[in-house]
Amino acid sequence: MAHEAPRVQQPKPQALASRNTPSSILVSPRQRGNPILNSIRAVPWEYSDIVPDYTVGATTCALFLSLKYHRLHPEYIYSRIKALAGKYNLRILLVMVDIENHEESLRELSKTSLINNVTIMLCWSAQEAGRYLELYKTYEHAAPTSIRAHQATNYSEKLVEFITTPRSINKTDAVSLVSNFGSLRTAINAHPEEVALVAGWGDKKVQRWCNSVREPFRNPKASKKGKANDAVPLNPARQQTQKDLPDPRVAARLGIGSQVPLENESTTATDASRQTSERPPAAAAASNAIVEPGEDEEEALLEAQYGPSAPSNMAAPSNGSKTNNKRKADEPLSEGIEAALAKLRNQ
Repeated sequence: MAHEAPRVQQPKPQALASRNTPSSILVSPRQRGNPILNSIRAVPWEYSDIVPDYTVGATTCALFLSLKYHRLHPEYIYSRIKALAGKYNLRILLVMVDIENHEESLRELSKTSLINNVTIMLCWSAQEAGRYLELYKTYEHAAPTSIRAHQATNYSEKLVEFITTPRSINKTDAVSLVSNFGSLRTAINAHPEEVALVAGWGDKKVQRWCNSVREPFRNPKASKKGKANDAVPLNPARQQTQKDLPDPRVAARLGIGSQVPLENESTTATDASRQTSERPPAAAAASNAIVEPGEDEEEALLEAQYGPSAPSNMAAPSNGSKTNNKRKADEPLSEGIEAALAKLRNQ
């Protein structure tokens, strides 16, 4: 029994989207004799009774204006924009810059375009203006992806795109650079003499590559601004003058500020007696004498405890009164004082 051959299925015909706009550029009779028409050669054009000067799409139109004519008749372009009455989504103002002092006129037209939703296109020759009209008509039905830049998708394309960022470095140079050094990290850390050994890399390419990979990420102006902010002095009201600082001798005795180095408790009695024997008698007597705090030291102690606003009734007594200078009997002694007393008893 013979097998039947599979039937071929024909695709269903689909209706193409109808284009309501003509395939040519529509030109208003006002533009008759304009040299721009001689420069439109890529696409056909024809005269038509339209409100704008040129129609390059169903929703796109263009108005032509010469700055020399605008200086003589400044009200002309305003009446033309008003006549459009919002009929087109994209309204182009094709301006021919044919005067020298054009800054003031362009500033005025820019302000007008922002208010009336008009896009300004500047041209300096009839050939350039005709080329703009051709491009608008050519890309009338083009998709947005046709003018979108190509974006890298895989690692190799991203690598080549990164290396070719400096000027005059092409894709062949990028491939040769990575193939010689093996990785991008090694190529970045390579010395200029090593990069110059790569085939096709001249002095300019090496210099531009090395300057690009060694350029700091932070803007020099921003770094200078940060240094300037760091150099700003503090509030003068918060700065302490030398007069406000306590006496270092009084501060050391009262334990204010830097800590006073304590004597090591593991020092033996023989070391203490040796130090005492090496010192002269007068110095030893002065060191063994008990020094009582004076009035200045008592005032500094009160100021450190209660602040600058110490009560007047808590003034320190004179040196003659030993009531506050003697330690209470029931108060426990610290370990450092007991060690010092033990050393004195052993002597």
